[in-house]
Amino acid sequence: MQTVDARRALLARLIDHAPMFPPASLAADEALEEDRRALASPHAFMLARLVWPASTATALPTGREVSLVLDAPANGAAAESVEVRYRDDLADLAGIADEVYVELPIDDALDERLAEIAAHGLRAKVRCGGAEVPSDADLARFVRACRARRLVFKATAGLHHAVRTEHDHGILNLLAAVAFEGAEEEALAESDASAFGLDEAGLSWRDRSSSSQELARDRRELLHSIGSCSFFEPVEELEALGVLPR
Repeated sequence: MQTVDARRALLARLIDHAPMFPPASLAADEALEEDRRALASPHAFMLARLVWPASTATALPTGREVSLVLDAPANGAAAESVEVRYRDDLADLAGIADEVYVELPIDDALDERLAEIAAHGLRAKVRCGGAEVPSDADLARFVRACRARRLVFKATAGLHHAVRTEHDHGILNLLAAVAFEGAEEEALAESDASAFGLDEAGLSWRDRSSSSQELARDRRELLHSIGSCSFFEPVEELEALGVLPR
C-alpha cells in the first residue's frame, strides 16, 4: 500500500481562507482577488473553504467551496458549512448545512456546551486570538475535551505563525497538540522551531512522532481546519522552516 506524504496528510485543506475578516478586513472584491491569488499558489493544496459573512453572500463566486459565518440570515445562500456563535437553540442548527461549527468560549461551561454540541451532531469552533488569546492550558483543555468526545473542531483567529510567539499561538503547535495526546499543553507552549519536524515520513516534536496515517486520522476525526484572514503569511513561515518547498 502506498504511503501518503505526511506533509499532505497534515496540511492538505488546512486553511479556511477568511480575507474579509480582521485583521485583513478586505472589501468583497479585494477578498475575492486575494482568494484567486491563493488558489493559483504552488501551495494551493493547503487551501480549504472560502469563509464569507452571510450578510454579503450575494457577492460570492460560483464554484468555490464556502463556509458562511452567520452574521445575518443566510437567505438560501448555498454553503458547504456554516459557522455560528453558541446559542441556546442549537437543535435548530441541525441540518442547515453538511457541517455546522459552533464557536464557544473556553470557560466553566465548556464541557457542558461541548456535550450539547456533540449531542446535536454539530462541530465545535475555538478562537485562538483576537481580543482575547486563550492560554496554553485553556487551549489544551479544549483540544482534550474535543478528543474525549470524538468531536471535530476548527480553530480560528491569531494563527498566522508557524510556531508560537510571545503573544500568538502557532500552527505547528496546534497540530502537534492534536497529534500527541497527553502532551497538548507542552506542545502548545513550544517556542523552539527546531523542536518540530515535518517531512514525507511524519510529524515530529521533541521525542515524539506521528505517521502519515495517524496524521490523516487526526485531521479527519479531530481538527478539520484553521481559519485565517491571510493564506500567505502562515505559508511563507512554513516555507522558511523548510516544511514547504519554496
